[in-house]
Amino acid sequence: MNGAPLLERIADALAECRLEAVLIGNAAAALHGAPVTTVDFDFMFRKTEGNLGKIRKVATKLGGIVRRPYYPASGLYRVVNDAAGLQVDFMSTVHGVRSFSGLKSRARRVMFGRSDLLVAELADIIRSKKAADRPHDRAVLEVLEKTLHEAQKGEADKK
Repeated sequence: MNGAPLLERIADALAECRLEAVLIGNAAAALHGAPVTTVDFDFMFRKTEGNLGKIRKVATKLGGIVRRPYYPASGLYRVVNDAAGLQVDFMSTVHGVRSFSGLKSRARRVMFGRSDLLVAELADIIRSKKAADRPHDRAVLEVLEKTLHEAQKGEADKK
């Protein structure tokens, strides 16, 4: 499956609703060249009343609804559109990430169609997966670390 059309729709919705969020998780890792797959898109955002309203607007733009699948204190807001096979998770806290502003400052912009997405650095994704220490996160760590090593080696070779 090619996630680019879905990412283009998500990027457009985020831009139209002016919701600032950083793509994290396996989808972000795949954009860095890691050979991983995922069926959802995970974003970190700054939790404010205004941004919570923007998440509802993003859900409407994507033809979905907002669900709170976990206990209310979790800070997770899931946008789903079952007909389109779309699941977008917005998290206000992420294991191993101290602040949204720090994550954002290290992220890079990637264009999808006419809009761009902020994509977390691979080192931040690895740090988050290590901190979460869940079986499915541990399962991809080796490949993510190898991808990061290869990218760093390529950068060093350019110098």
